[in-house]
Amino acid sequence: MSGSILPAQSVIHSLPNTQWDEPVNNASAVEALEQGKVLFLPNLAFDLSAAEQLLLKPELVDAKRKNISFNPQTGKVNGVAVEDTTPQVKALLERHYHHSQQLVNALLPEYRAELHTPNNTLRLHPVTAWRASSSWRKDDSRLHVDAFPSRPNHGERILRIFTNINPNGESRQWRVGEPFPQLAQRFMPRLKRYSPLSSWLQHRLGITKRYRSHYDHLMLQLHDAMKADQSYQQQGPQLALELPAGSSWICFSDQTPHAAMSGQFMLEQTFLLPVSGMKNPQNAPLAILEKLQQKTLI
Repeated sequence: MSGSILPAQSVIHSLPNTQWDEPVNNASAVEALEQGKVLFLPNLAFDLSAAEQLLLKPELVDAKRKNISFNPQTGKVNGVAVEDTTPQVKALLERHYHHSQQLVNALLPEYRAELHTPNNTLRLHPVTAWRASSSWRKDDSRLHVDAFPSRPNHGERILRIFTNINPNGESRQWRVGEPFPQLAQRFMPRLKRYSPLSSWLQHRLGITKRYRSHYDHLMLQLHDAMKADQSYQQQGPQLALELPAGSSWICFSDQTPHAAMSGQFMLEQTFLLPVSGMKNPQNAPLAILEKLQQKTLI
């Protein structure tokens, strides 16, 4: 990394939690999170039993999938290659989901009633394994904000809780980029025009799960423009983070530019949050993009 180095206090907000249900000064945590900072919990581990540690094998993942996923609402597990291990994998992911709920209740109680559409993943491959085989659009070692081609979210926030469960003590290495307002201003002139007709056709043909709004179009364009710009990847404002085994961290991944550089074995819990459920909705990417565009985007 040779770009301008961001000050740590603008990127990361550390918390002392050692237990998933341990309350802290949540006002500062929510404010930092909604400003786009990473909430870093260096001492918040998710302990695995000896039997669960036996599940930490990349060959457990279906070759057609990147990760194993779990939907807590349906109880469905996808991506397990070894069928006999599905009950153990499900139990592990379900336990992490409940721990994540406890963390939200203790740390972010304002969000508790508004979070929805939970999804949990078990990531067993090393980052380097999928980097070489991915297209540049899918290469998550490039700085990006999350936006998904087939799953428009109409401005809802993407809240993610990560836990490094590496049994060998290996850290996960991240890069984190500049605040979203500066990012949006930087790339806005490059983003292609929105076509309501194209969005309607893509939804009608089943390419997208719902109609892609103007907001979703801009976010997807921003995601792609960031990843395609090699100069920005190398020279743009950023900070390298080392996330040790036994630590957890939280961010709004649609707002915080991030890139996974190395590491293996991680649990990740995703929730969606309506903008109206935020303490400071003006910090949402939707509000920032609407201000820049001077129009309603949903």
